[in-house]
Amino acid sequence: MGAGSQASGDVFRWFSVESGNADNPTVILIHGFPSQAYSYRKVFPVLSKNYHAIAFDWLGFGFSDKPQPRYGFDYTLSEYVSALESFVNEVATNKVSLVVQGYFSPVVVKYASKNQEKLNNLILLNPPLTAKHANLPSTLSIFSNFLLGEIFSQDPLRASDKALTSCGPYAMKEDDAMVYRRPYLTSGSSGFALNAISRAMKKELKAYVEDTKAILMDKNWKVRTTVCWGQRDRWLNYDEVEDFCKNSNHKLIELPMAGHHVQEDSGEELGGIISGLISRRIVT
Repeated sequence: MGAGSQASGDVFRWFSVESGNADNPTVILIHGFPSQAYSYRKVFPVLSKNYHAIAFDWLGFGFSDKPQPRYGFDYTLSEYVSALESFVNEVATNKVSLVVQGYFSPVVVKYASKNQEKLNNLILLNPPLTAKHANLPSTLSIFSNFLLGEIFSQDPLRASDKALTSCGPYAMKEDDAMVYRRPYLTSGSSGFALNAISRAMKKELKAYVEDTKAILMDKNWKVRTTVCWGQRDRWLNYDEVEDFCKNSNHKLIELPMAGHHVQEDSGEELGGIISGLISRRIVT
């Protein structure tokens, strides 16, 4: 499972879903913080026509394992980088395209910087890119508080419903809400994990955002990169994003009707965009 607090024998179970012909080029869809692979349910049918689409729940989220902090996994961002490398190596032997949303984007960019030879494309959905993006919004940072965080992270309505709907126009249907709530209703480990990753994000996000900017603007960065931006994002300001993409020579695609969770607000449209982007550069 990689470095950090993980012992060499630690093996964790990941919840993942896949669709499409496994012989087709692979696209891995990576959810943000906090969310689940379920958020890509509207993207899957579009991508699976021509690609092998895979989505997973990060450790600590959804239906993947939620190790107790200090017992195998501490939810640091460096551990997530190592964990992602383990997952990709397990599910894909050829080059892949990665799609990642929100606050886990810096983790994926860090992984990509060490594994450029494995990637065809990198598509970032509302990633934190500027100094203004380096702090968690209050809706998420509350989970890192010593006492309130431990209480609120056990509340399914705060941990799932409010966290998913306060950042844009997304209006959650009850059937979808129950999928997101279920991990918090069935085990306290989901709340403990949310509290731990919130603390890590609060501590490490600024440095990871700075690293993301440096990596994506470096002359040695060779991975074809696109930023897709939902313009109704209430958490991350659009200021400086256009300039960043222009200065780094990365493609910018604006989605005017989407918020922070682009895949929830404009899933089918996003599926078409992703399909069009990766079809232009496929290497196996």
